Amino acid sequence: MKVTLGTTTWTEHPALIDGAKRPVTLAEYAAYFPVVEVDTFFYAIPNTATVSQWLSSVPPEFQFITKAYRSMTKHMGDDRALPIEEAFVRYRDAVAPLVATGQLKTVLFQFPPYFTAIPENIDYLQTVRHMMGGLPVAVEFRHASWLAPGVAKSTADFCADLGITLVAADEPHQLATSVPFYLATTTPSLAMLRLHGRNTSGWNHPGPNWRKERTKYRYSDGELKQFQEAIKQLAPAPSEACVIFNNNSNRDASPNALRLQKMMGIRFDGLNRKPPKQLSLF
Repeated sequence: MKVTLGTTTWTEHPALIDGAKRPVTLAEYAAYFPVVEVDTFFYAIPNTATVSQWLSSVPPEFQFITKAYRSMTKHMGDDRALPIEEAFVRYRDAVAPLVATGQLKTVLFQFPPYFTAIPENIDYLQTVRHMMGGLPVAVEFRHASWLAPGVAKSTADFCADLGITLVAADEPHQLATSVPFYLATTTPSLAMLRLHGRNTSGWNHPGPNWRKERTKYRYSDGELKQFQEAIKQLAPAPSEACVIFNNNSNRDASPNALRLQKMMGIRFDGLNRKPPKQLSLF
């Protein structure tokens, strides 16, 4: 089983550019990791020219995880969002360049907390599978009803029947508003972990900075070891287990990813070449 590591977005990782206070370029990011999750798609579906431009910055082996557009995941509260049917059509067009080069790892459907395990939403997952055609799909649930004791295996089996990767999310699990970590192989090609951090005090932090507060967390070596062991115990083992770090409010995602890479002894081939380090002679 191959293990790949990456982060959410490529711009916010100063550890990759010696702490420089500027956005990291995609080409620089692709010198360290073989995959990136792109959340741009959630807010607005980019045009194919933009996506093709991304491809020009990365090697042929590099892959993208693209987040589903907000109306495709039933997110409410934006009257300007594209209608669902139109969104699916435009989305498939947008990722076509990635599909053509084999560089679309999966499309991530991160559903909102109010997307619960009721018949209507179960049916919608079938709609997602139909509307996405043969494209790879992964789902992350944010309501515990999908992964409650006695239910999680049924959810995993349903995802397997649909050919959908069930994402294992790590977050402060002891809270009423969080979901349990449940890692299972539901597609033979891919298992996926998304690590949000375990910032209990910040997870439900009220106020305008809520999104930044909730992922302020750096995993310890002991916690990273837990993920390493969980991946090793996957049965049946998929062809690939992909770990995405989303704990980036304090810029901890890339250091944690690099640390887990070292702990697991993983070598990534086919990356961009790193720039030469400047020697200090005096």
